[in-house]
Amino acid sequence: MSHHTSAAVTAPPLDPESAAALALQMMGDPSPITADDVPLKRAEEQAAAEATLTVLDRRGLVRRDHAVRSFDGVEVTMSVIHRKDRIRTSPLVYYVHGGGMMLGNRWSGADTFLDWIDRYNAVVATIEYRLAPEHAFPTPQEDCYAGLLWLEENAGELGLNVETGLIAGISAGGGLAAAVTLMARDRGGPRVGGQLLLAPMLDDRNDTVSARQYPTGLWNAAENELGWRSLLGDLHGSDAVPAHAAPSRATDLGGLPPAFVEVGSAEVFRDEAVTYAQRIWACGGQAELHVWAGGFHGFQTLSHTAISRGSLQALHSWMDRALGFTGRQ
Repeated sequence: MSHHTSAAVTAPPLDPESAAALALQMMGDPSPITADDVPLKRAEEQAAAEATLTVLDRRGLVRRDHAVRSFDGVEVTMSVIHRKDRIRTSPLVYYVHGGGMMLGNRWSGADTFLDWIDRYNAVVATIEYRLAPEHAFPTPQEDCYAGLLWLEENAGELGLNVETGLIAGISAGGGLAAAVTLMARDRGGPRVGGQLLLAPMLDDRNDTVSARQYPTGLWNAAENELGWRSLLGDLHGSDAVPAHAAPSRATDLGGLPPAFVEVGSAEVFRDEAVTYAQRIWACGGQAELHVWAGGFHGFQTLSHTAISRGSLQALHSWMDRALGFTGRQ
């Protein structure tokens, strides 16, 4: 009898082309990240950040670091990156990196925002929010909100329009982008033109069907549990978790800027992302939802695959409309 209870729930299969590419890259099944792995992972990401900065310099991009004062008086770093030929109407994209609330830095996932600088002549702002578990809720969320406030306060000097800009995030960054959008609504601003939620980490309860279907693999239920526990500490799993920590907890998703929500069918975050979009519609809001068949968490990074190219086209289509873009800048 017992083997039935322990068997994995039947799950949607991975996209075959992506699975083959992933196997070449990974060399075996990755074991889940544990708390002990965090320092090493952060060191690896720091090294990757150095490489990214070299790329930015090679491409002749302008990069400035600014000090943003957060809610507790501590200063966090915001980098603003753009082309030398940026124009007065260059759109703002405020980018929030991923990493399960515990990992990553403001250069993580830079390929994604470099594409926006290329295509839209965008000005990208990226925030070095403080990480859990050293900095539990509400610190990461408040750091990201402080960044949005800073952008609004300095918009004139930077030559930016926050109200027509987008807030964008990947994974934990998608969850943080959603949280900041809720915070801005609840606190009376700043308003943004749209929210771009790529495989967003929204629900601390970690009890959806998709969470049960993916106990292993890339960003699995065990890692998700660790990320939320690192962020929430003793709050984790209780009814006291606020919506500004886990946006899925919000009872009202009305009055939000239009959302683009993207997720793979073969990942932990599938069901919470789908539900979030449905609840925006239910409150009379605008959301565009894409669920990519066989997409695992991070499938977009294998940019040569058909599914990844399709997701990029869909993202460009939404951004073109959100930014009123008619041709290459």
